[in-house]
Amino acid sequence: MALNKVSSRRSSLVSRAALAAVSAALLTATFASGCSSGGGNDATNQNLSGRGPITYVEGKDTTESGAVKQLIERWNAAHPDEKVTFKEQSNDASQQYDDLAQHMRAKQSDYDVMALDVPWTAEFAAKGWIQPLKDSFAIDTATLLSPTVASATYKGTLYAAPRNTNGGLLYYRKDLVPNPPKTWPELLSDCGAARDHQIGCYAGQFAPYEGLTVNSAEVINAYGGTFVGPDGKTPTVNSPQARAGLQVLVDAYKNGDIPKEAISFKEPESQNAFAQGKLLFLRTWPNFYGVANADSSAVKGNVGVAPLPGKDGIGASTLGGYNAAISAYSKHKATSLDFLRFMIGEDAQRIVAEGAFPPVRQSMYDDPALIAKFPYLPALKDSIASAVPRPVTPYYPAVSKAIQDNAYAALTEAKSVDDAITGMQKGIQAAGS
Repeated sequence: MALNKVSSRRSSLVSRAALAAVSAALLTATFASGCSSGGGNDATNQNLSGRGPITYVEGKDTTESGAVKQLIERWNAAHPDEKVTFKEQSNDASQQYDDLAQHMRAKQSDYDVMALDVPWTAEFAAKGWIQPLKDSFAIDTATLLSPTVASATYKGTLYAAPRNTNGGLLYYRKDLVPNPPKTWPELLSDCGAARDHQIGCYAGQFAPYEGLTVNSAEVINAYGGTFVGPDGKTPTVNSPQARAGLQVLVDAYKNGDIPKEAISFKEPESQNAFAQGKLLFLRTWPNFYGVANADSSAVKGNVGVAPLPGKDGIGASTLGGYNAAISAYSKHKATSLDFLRFMIGEDAQRIVAEGAFPPVRQSMYDDPALIAKFPYLPALKDSIASAVPRPVTPYYPAVSKAIQDNAYAALTEAKSVDDAITGMQKGIQAAGS
């Protein structure tokens, strides 16, 4: 999984080339022999036809309906000899990651199918921890939202089945702003309404954690900036487009359109501020919709939802959700593959949608019954259609840290926007070196 020079002397070229050719031939023959016998050292070549009970690992199921348990009960009723056991992790993403990585490093076979947070997929693929979904392991993704398929793809190969997705949305006070803004200039021009009512204009999640990576990436992407090249290593953030995007947030924070207290906001704090009537606009996730319209909410009945704004139109939401991947060390990969196919099917995706997880099948977003229950679905469909995955890189944690640290420094004026973008570039370069 690395990318890779040569120069030499004429006198030794022929003998070295001949030796190299013989060695290559021997290696090729050995490798072909190992593969044809179903062996070899690559775990992805092993246990391809294995069937039997499997374990599915995912973070805590927080849905009221217990959607994950429903999925597994549905599968188990139809597959009594290949039952799935649900290993429910904590609700903390860092603990989830550490648990999965520990099992994969140890090459343990007890985790058959794993729910990976979208940005982990590239790393797990690059390290050979998950099964490529190609050849006899290919799955049909034609009915799925294309950005979700892209999020499960690394270097042109699909490595996971999108299980559910997510996208950022713009919540707004429709009693104060009848028509939602489509662009950042429009949003900022609406801040006069917030000042008139003595509330904050716009907030997202600006504390120095993963939420700031998401929030800053969305604006940088919306203005045409990127973070890494197709190789997942080469930094590309040092650009006029990235500077322009980050400058939007920095200026809004400096002039008060983003209230000063928002620098400490994670999801709960930002959502509470909106539900208490203290904000005109909020960038957050779809699962806030029910809370915003609950009886306890000060803005119940006055909540509008729209795609995030961009430079000239709909913006670039960060894609969230889970990708379900087969462990390279699973003993029962054939059963695991069938379980992946089941999870992207019509019945399973309806269970996902009813549990308020954004589904990955396109048809669900046009379903009248689901729209009646979740009115944000049309806006979310538009949001996901223009969504951008978090940087696709096998070094994601270090890349994310470089983004959030420098964005935070720019917002708090510890760095200029130029220096912050340069810092991101250097940090991403160091992550891949």
